[in-house]
Amino acid sequence: MPHPRLVLANAAAGSADDEAVTAALAVLRGAGEVEVVAPDGPAELCRALAGAEGRDVVIMGGDGSIHACLDTLARLGTTADVGPFAIVPLGTGNDLARGLGLPLDAEAAARVALTGRTRSLDLLVDDDGAVVVNAVHAGVGAEAAAKAEGLKKVLGPAAYPVGALRAGTGVTGWRLRITLDGTVLHEGDVLMVTVGLGSSIGGGTQVAPDAEPDDGLADVVVATATGPLARAGYARDLRHGEHLGRDDVVLARGTEVRVEAVGPEDAFRTNADGEVTGPHASRTWRVVPGAWRCRVPG
Repeated sequence: MPHPRLVLANAAAGSADDEAVTAALAVLRGAGEVEVVAPDGPAELCRALAGAEGRDVVIMGGDGSIHACLDTLARLGTTADVGPFAIVPLGTGNDLARGLGLPLDAEAAARVALTGRTRSLDLLVDDDGAVVVNAVHAGVGAEAAAKAEGLKKVLGPAAYPVGALRAGTGVTGWRLRITLDGTVLHEGDVLMVTVGLGSSIGGGTQVAPDAEPDDGLADVVVATATGPLARAGYARDLRHGEHLGRDDVVLARGTEVRVEAVGPEDAFRTNADGEVTGPHASRTWRVVPGAWRCRVPG
C-alpha cells in the first residue's frame, strides 16, 4: 500500500497563509490520504524527513522552506531517494516557484502537485555541505537583508527597504577575488556577486534572467558599481532588467564558484535562499546536477 503524501507546512504561517493551506489541502485530500506535518524547528523537520524515502512530498512555503527541506535531506544523504517534491508557494518571495513557472495560487499549485510532470533540478552545495536551491548572493543585497533582520520586529514589512537604504548608503563595496572553474573571473572592488541556478531573487528581481535550474551550470553575475552614481545606476538598471548591458557588470557560467575576501576588512555576508550568514573570508559553491526532482506544470 503506498505511503500517504507527506505535506510539510510552515508552523509560523499567518492567517492569510492558513487560508491558502486549507484550500490546498482540500485539493490534495481529494486525491488520496495525506500526512500533514508543521515542523517547529530543524529537529522536527529532520524527524519528518528521516523516513520519507520513496514518498511524494509537498512543501507549503517559500524559498526558505524549500531550502530547509533540501538542506536537511542533503545532510541525511537521502536527497535522491525522496520525492518527487511539489511546491505550494506561500509568502511573498517564491523566486524558485516563479522560475519553475508554478502558479502562485495555492489551489492551482496543489493541482500541479497531483498532475504535473517531474523535472530534475540542480543544487548548489557549499564548503560546509549546505545547499542552495535558487540563488546565493554576497555584497550589498546580503548586507541589506542582515540589517533588515534586526528591524523586522519594529518595522514589519518596511524593514527590508530601510535595511536596503542603510546598506546602500553605508557601504562602498568589498574587495573580492571571484574564481570560476579555476580561473579568476574578477579581482577587485565588488558591489554584489550572485550565483544563481534560478533567475530571480528578492521576489522577482531578474538578476540572472537566462539562468536555468537544470542545465548543470550556475550563472554568476558580478557588479563592480561601487561609486555613488554607479551604485544608483546599477540599482535602477537591475529593477528594469537592464543591468547586464552595463560595462560594470560581468556575466559568466560555470560549475564551481569561489568568492574570497582580499583582506580581512572585506569579509562578506551571504544570502542563500533568504538565509543570511557571515561575515565570511571565503565561500565556494559547486553545482550538483539533477540532485532532486520537482513537479512542474506541463
